[in-house]
Amino acid sequence: MSRLKKLRKYVNSELNKMEDADKRISAVAHLYGVSLAATMIARKRGLDPEIASMAAMLHDLHAYKTGSYEDHAHKGAGLAGKILDELKLTDEAETEMICSAIYHHDDKLVTDGPMDEVLKDADVIHHCMNDMSKAIKEKEQARFDKLCAEFGM
Repeated sequence: MSRLKKLRKYVNSELNKMEDADKRISAVAHLYGVSLAATMIARKRGLDPEIASMAAMLHDLHAYKTGSYEDHAHKGAGLAGKILDELKLTDEAETEMICSAIYHHDDKLVTDGPMDEVLKDADVIHHCMNDMSKAIKEKEQARFDKLCAEFGM
């Protein structure tokens, strides 16, 4: 079984603990949607698509487990480190890259490292394209416009 499949199995088991079916369905859609977008963006930019996908699968797990988005990016990075250590799926450098991306993913107005930017951009794509009836958040508009240009949309 691939590393990503093992991680997805773990994440699925955590999400299945959510009692509210609507929130669980939304969580699954978001994590898998961001994971797919991260894979595509990473591949286009010459970065590791598997690492990008793994970061995306974990990026909001803390919020879903606790029901709180308060400081969820920073707390989520800590949770991701524990999960990756427990599952022994990544080496130290990969774990650091994944945790950094998760730690920074909510800072949409700041530019960070390449993998951090992949996760931010994947998150924005899902936020902006999953439900196109919703207005794009002000803090995500410039990033979304840049992504549309990058992908010729």
